[in-house]
Amino acid sequence: MMRRRTTLLTSCTALTLTLGATACGGNDAVSDGGGKALSGQTVTVAGVWSGTEQKNFQKVLDAFSAKTGAKTQFVSTGDNVSTVVGSKIEGGNAPDVVMVPQVGVLQQFAKQGWLTPLSAATQKSVDAGYAPVWKKYGSVDGTLYGLYFKAAHKSTVWYSPDAFTQAGVKPPTSYDDMLKVGHTISDSGLSAFSIAGQDGWTLTDWFENIYLSQTGPEKYDALAAHQLKWTDASVVKALGTLGKLFKDKELVAGGQKEALNTDFPSSVEKVFGPKPDAGMVYEGDFVAGVAHDQFKKTIGQDANFFPFPAVDGGTAPVVSGGDAAVLLKDGKNAKAGMKLLEYLATPEASAVWAKAGGYLSPNKNLPLSSYSDDVTRATAKSLVDAGDSVRFDMSDQAPAAFGGTKGAGEWKLLQDFLRDPSDPKGTAAKLEAAAAKAYKD
Repeated sequence: MMRRRTTLLTSCTALTLTLGATACGGNDAVSDGGGKALSGQTVTVAGVWSGTEQKNFQKVLDAFSAKTGAKTQFVSTGDNVSTVVGSKIEGGNAPDVVMVPQVGVLQQFAKQGWLTPLSAATQKSVDAGYAPVWKKYGSVDGTLYGLYFKAAHKSTVWYSPDAFTQAGVKPPTSYDDMLKVGHTISDSGLSAFSIAGQDGWTLTDWFENIYLSQTGPEKYDALAAHQLKWTDASVVKALGTLGKLFKDKELVAGGQKEALNTDFPSSVEKVFGPKPDAGMVYEGDFVAGVAHDQFKKTIGQDANFFPFPAVDGGTAPVVSGGDAAVLLKDGKNAKAGMKLLEYLATPEASAVWAKAGGYLSPNKNLPLSSYSDDVTRATAKSLVDAGDSVRFDMSDQAPAAFGGTKGAGEWKLLQDFLRDPSDPKGTAAKLEAAAAKAYKD
C-alpha cells in the first residue's frame, strides 16, 4: 500500500544506517550475450503500486525490457494482494511475478505451494548485497522465495518547514514534545497532523512505532509472532498513547471523521498541496515521492522529516517495510519471470527508481549517489546501516486476514479506534480475537 507500504529520515538518529558506496557490480545474472534473448516474451507483474509508484516502477520494467527484449505488463492489485492473486491463480490467469508487501502474505503463498524458489544467481546477489534480516524475511522454512526490491523507512514524520517557521517550532525529539509542537502549530492556524485514516495500514504504522519505542523489541517480536496476546497491558498502554492523539481535535486535521475519509495521497496533499491544512504527516519515506512528483516540493527545503521520536523515555523506533518480488509457479513465463528477479537483485535496477525518487533499496551495493537528494541519501544510509537491528512492520508479518486486508482485522479495528478511542482495553480484546482467528491459535 503505498503500503506499506510499503518511508524516511534526515539526521537519522534512530537508525544511523550506512549505505556502503561500493561499486554497482556486474549484471551477469541477466546478461544475454549482447542479444535480446527474451524477445517476444511477456512478463506479467502484479503489485499494490499505483500512481507515482507504479509510474516509477514501470521505468525499472522498461529498463529490463531494453536489456533483454522482453515485454512487461504491470497489474495493480490494490491493497488486497492475497485475494486478487489467489483469484487469478484459480482462474488460470496467474501473473509471473508478484511484488508482495507483507511477510505474512509471502509466507502464505509459499505454504500454499504457489512460489518457485529464487535462482542461484538471485541468491548470490542477495548474499552479496543484503543484510541477513532481509533474507530471513524473504525465506520460508529455510528456502529463499522473496527478493526485497523496495524498502520503506517507516519511522519518519514529514513536515512543512514553512509551517514550523510560522509557528516558531523545531523538530521534536520526544513523543510528548511532538504533541506540544502540534499544539503550537494548531495555535498558529494549521492543524498539527494529517492522518490517512481511510487507509487502515497507516494506523497500524502509528501503533507499531509507539509500541516498539514504548515497550521494546522483545515484546514487539513476541506480539508480531502472536506469542504475546493483544490483551497484554503493553498493548493497552500503547493504544492509550495513540488514542490521546486521535481524540485531540486540535491535533487531527478535520477531526476524526475527516481523517477516516482521508486516504494516503490526500494526507500528503493536506501538508504539501496548494492549500495546506496541517503541518505534519506521519508515514514512510515514500511521502517524499508524492510531495515531489505531485506537488513539486523540493525535498529538504519545502518538505523535510524528523525521526519518529522516542515514547516515554524509550529508544527511538526503527520500523521498516518492503515489497518482495516472488515468482509464481502458475505463471505462463517462468524463465523470463526469473530473469526479471535476477535483474531486480542488481544495483543497476535499483538505481533506475532511486533516480526517479520515492524509493529506498536495502541493497548496500547501490551507491548513495544514485539517489537524487540529500534527504533520501541520508534515509537510505540509515536503513542500510541499521542492518539486522531494523524491525519489520508488524502488520506485514501477520496473516493477511489480520494484518493486510482492507475492511478487516487490524486495519478495520484501528479505524474503529480512530473513530472512538475511548476504550483501549476493549479495542485490545477485539484485536486479540481477530488475531487468534487469523493465526488459528
